[in-house]
Amino acid sequence: MNDVGNSMQNPKNSRIRVFLAERRDVLRDYTTAISGSAGRLVFSLAYFIALANTLSIADFGLFATASAAGVMLSRFLAFGFISALYRVATVRPNLIGAFTGGFIIFGLASLPVMALAAWLTYALFFAADISIWIFAAVVAAEAMLWRPVELAVIVNNGMGRFGRAAVLVIMGTLLRAIAAIVFMFSANHDLANWVWFYLAANAVSLIIAFGFFYPRQRVRFRLALYFRRLADSVYVAGAEVLFYLQMEFDKLLVLSIGGPQLAGIYAIVMRLVDLTAIPIRTFTMMLVQKMMRTPELLARMRIRVGIEVGVLVVSTLAISTLSTLLYFFPRALGGNVAGAAALVGFALLVPAFRNLVEYQAELLFARGQTALRAVNLAVLAGLKGIFLWWALTRFVDTTEMVISLNVVFGLLYLVSTVLTYSALRRPAKVF
Repeated sequence: MNDVGNSMQNPKNSRIRVFLAERRDVLRDYTTAISGSAGRLVFSLAYFIALANTLSIADFGLFATASAAGVMLSRFLAFGFISALYRVATVRPNLIGAFTGGFIIFGLASLPVMALAAWLTYALFFAADISIWIFAAVVAAEAMLWRPVELAVIVNNGMGRFGRAAVLVIMGTLLRAIAAIVFMFSANHDLANWVWFYLAANAVSLIIAFGFFYPRQRVRFRLALYFRRLADSVYVAGAEVLFYLQMEFDKLLVLSIGGPQLAGIYAIVMRLVDLTAIPIRTFTMMLVQKMMRTPELLARMRIRVGIEVGVLVVSTLAISTLSTLLYFFPRALGGNVAGAAALVGFALLVPAFRNLVEYQAELLFARGQTALRAVNLAVLAGLKGIFLWWALTRFVDTTEMVISLNVVFGLLYLVSTVLTYSALRRPAKVF
């Protein structure tokens, strides 16, 4: 009777308890997943500090740009069939073994395509600055070693094994940080020597990922299953390449227009911006999984607006905190970073707009609208190239160039919003 009386006297408290009880599992899963992001953030920062202050700024710029190109090219691996594995892990995990067979087949078939794309990228952007073997080694580390590690993380997340995925993410980032610290104490600090450390760290990550974290299912080959999903996977692969092109194209443009030194300064600023986005990506990943099961989740405008405002506020608070720290302690992240630290505060809105564009792209993936997603990202990639070319050629002063990035990314966000929410009016596709 007392409990009933208390509930009647405090209906608000009762509603809060019901609300929290209904979302207990979601909060637990998010806490587990965000722990992986927190660990990744800590070790990513250690990795960044060690590497950025060991390589020269020019070499760091070349490595960061080559790595960004490698991440983009890695999306050709298996023609995007990783997306099919993610959906299977989320909604039909008993088929993981069969779809892993498809990943192996398409992975081998995609190697010539990746090699050709890598050669063209090198010829267009890197031939004047680094040797082809250094570029090839960085691309191989990203595409052939680290991308499969990401597959293991993606499959575990799809199965709801957020703790295992978190441990794998932390482990991979920790190994890179250890490699950077060992490199810092080595006798030779040039880029050619660092590449060997980078390859070793990613190779060990790959061995651990598939030796201990990938689901134990017998690998089967069922071609009839694969070709039904191939068209969708190719759309996803194209969209992923375009997504990372519009995310990373700025580094390529800075290198081609301003040279390795400016590319290094720019890479430091944008790396600090990227670090603030790690917690947001965890939220986006879980929302995507929810939308795969319930595509109507964002039917109400109030929910859509609330999520986007939350992403904007959290992103801006994160970069503001970092820029304030660097304002008072510019050498907190090392001597090389100190030269670019003062510029971070001028990119105040860049993380929010970048995170929102990324979030909107993932909404279309969650609803199975992969073709529309690819078209939207192609438009954004083209516009980003035009906007950045304008900013990089108009402003000679580095500070003015960084300030102009707020306008560039703001315009891209507005275009993305129009394209994404127009697409969301169409019915979702069920896997």
